[in-house]
Amino acid sequence: MKGQSLNEQAVQQYLYDHIPLSRAMQVEVSSVQPDEVILSAPLAPNINHQKTVFGGSASAVAILAAWSLLHVRLDAAGIKSQLVIQSNTMQYELPISGTFTARATIAEPAAWQRFVRTFERRGRARISVTSVLEYEGRQAGCLQGEFVALAPVAN
Repeated sequence: MKGQSLNEQAVQQYLYDHIPLSRAMQVEVSSVQPDEVILSAPLAPNINHQKTVFGGSASAVAILAAWSLLHVRLDAAGIKSQLVIQSNTMQYELPISGTFTARATIAEPAAWQRFVRTFERRGRARISVTSVLEYEGRQAGCLQGEFVALAPVAN
């Protein structure tokens, strides 16, 4: 049976309950769509000594957006898994001095079906996700992340 579609409030509550850093960073889920998740975060809890967003915070929000997209898609497909990030690269393009967003999409949309088939066959699959940071209508950074879904460990 397929999972129910998660909405913004459900995803935000999941993040706050299971990834406490998201609450400390005041991350908000702005949009949850089948092919895209958008998170936002304010400057104040993520500020650095230059009065801009700390690079680690920017990267964390980008990773959270990418992870959330996969979490939502796996839930909608009724797939139970342990979802982890395996590797990522982050490009910082502009300083961010206010509330910013991270827009996550699957890097290669056709990869989703391969990912699901591989997971069903092997109990493990990898997929690339892109998360673009935006500030004041401009791209401020971009994360390319490799995520791995693993079959849940029986307790």
